[in-house]
Amino acid sequence: MEAKRVKDSITEQIQVLMPTHINGQDRLFGGQLVEWIDVVASVVARRHSGCNVTTAAIDNLQFKAGAFINNTLVLIGKITYVGKTSMEVRVDTYVEDLAGIRKVVNRAYLVMVAIDTNGKPTEVPRLLIETESEKAEWEAGARRRALREERRREGY
Repeated sequence: MEAKRVKDSITEQIQVLMPTHINGQDRLFGGQLVEWIDVVASVVARRHSGCNVTTAAIDNLQFKAGAFINNTLVLIGKITYVGKTSMEVRVDTYVEDLAGIRKVVNRAYLVMVAIDTNGKPTEVPRLLIETESEKAEWEAGARRRALREERRREGY
């Protein structure tokens, strides 16, 4: 199985916020954003693995700012870490103003598992690390994976 680079699976999705995406406080409904994040993470993981995938965990989901009706939302996903059958995907969400300036709304880390035609976990390609920022993400991903394993042992 040939290793892949981070840039091989980067995925970007654009959404213009419509009234159906807004909650009772006139902000983007968090559940809608989680759905979009999960879709972006799935596409990133499918591109990396060449397989169908399933979401195993949303490891971190931090809302940094609100988004409002008619805002342009930009979601960008990339692989940060891979195990044997799992992949950690980071999805950053921005509000983009009319001048093209982006403000961070959310950052999420998801764990996706590649599945074969029988629905069983299957091996994924190694990840080639090419930059210092990719190396830093990989090391942070390894720490997050260790924390997830510790929580699992504790029954969390």
